[in-house]
Amino acid sequence: MGPRLRQMRKDREVTLAALSEATGISVSTLSRLESGLRKPSLELLLPIARAHQVALDELVGAPPADDPRVRSKPIVMGGRTLWPLTRQPGGLQAYKVLEPQRREEPDPRTHEGYEWMYVLSGKLRLVLGEHDVVLTAGEAAEFDTRVPHWFGSTGEGPVEFLSLFGPQGERMHVRARPKRS
Repeated sequence: MGPRLRQMRKDREVTLAALSEATGISVSTLSRLESGLRKPSLELLLPIARAHQVALDELVGAPPADDPRVRSKPIVMGGRTLWPLTRQPGGLQAYKVLEPQRREEPDPRTHEGYEWMYVLSGKLRLVLGEHDVVLTAGEAAEFDTRVPHWFGSTGEGPVEFLSLFGPQGERMHVRARPKRS
């Protein structure tokens, strides 16, 4: 991974200092990533991919372009495991998420975007503004992420769900065939 990051930066004739300025990641951290002394995380890779204007897959190694399957490796963030289900940077992003059984105090946050969630199994607690709801398998929720929100396990077991996120407030559009009479 480190040599790939270094080669991509050098191919673009970008210095560590310039990449640091573009990403907000310190020069020393970037250097340790490139030398393999620091493990890459999603928090570090996403800004680097944006700065280089490439898909995250190009940083971590993507399948051949003619293969439509998305072969993502799981990403662990804060104990939560995410499997990216889309390959293109920007725009609508899809993830399969596994939240372990744990009981946490909600800490609602806001950011630009729009999110849609569908629970595959377990129970997902969603705190959205003044609402505190539990979604079960087969239920979905969608919301503007500028509203303070938090989601996680109810503490009764793990929860697995799909998440679609549009960073610029893009909404998911579901098309359903009308029932034939």
